[in-house]
Amino acid sequence: MSFSKATSSAFRQLHTSATRNSHIGKVPIAVPSSVTLTLPPSSISPNVPSTSAQAQRTFLVTGPLGSASVPISPAVILTPPSSEVPAITISVHDPTAKAQRSVWGLTRTLINNAVTGVSAGFNLEVRLVGVGYRAAIEPIPPVFLELAKQQNPGSSDPLPRERLNIKLGFAHPVLIDIPPDIKAAVPAPTKIILNGTDKQKLGQFAAKIRQWRKPEPYRGKEIKKK
Repeated sequence: MSFSKATSSAFRQLHTSATRNSHIGKVPIAVPSSVTLTLPPSSISPNVPSTSAQAQRTFLVTGPLGSASVPISPAVILTPPSSEVPAITISVHDPTAKAQRSVWGLTRTLINNAVTGVSAGFNLEVRLVGVGYRAAIEPIPPVFLELAKQQNPGSSDPLPRERLNIKLGFAHPVLIDIPPDIKAAVPAPTKIILNGTDKQKLGQFAAKIRQWRKPEPYRGKEIKKK
């Protein structure tokens, strides 16, 4: 056998292995009794254009801490909970298609985060490491609230009412408005506890705090997430 034939045979053997299912996507999602689900049509054709009205499927979940929604791709199949299986099962029409496999695990993670967020919530701890570093929560002065209303007269979004006042060694304090859908507490001068129903927004707000003091490998000063 020539080298070219042996090489082509080896490549054929590498590509004959069966496509594995998503390890994350195939895990069922348990639904607590305190959570109410509003499910879209379980399955539609994966060939439906994403811009069409039929493809606009939305998974809605409501719990004691609030509500959340997750857009569902046409390629995803939702199996609602039943008396035999009290959990949501996620699958796709064609597991061998790369585009469908890519949204399989993502959709399962987003739905699981939404169910966990409205039922138990997410907690995130941010620590200030540095001499003289400290944080406190204070109300936003009314003059700034009036200014925000004037800048966005037609907006219906609620305005933040509190802000973080953080001392980080600058000549001025760092003031960061706390979003209305996130709760913050400062049990110790160097510890900030964040709580919310949206895991992504919680992580983005923590990143906004941490960007003011990136890790210094020589001095050991930083704002770190625990």
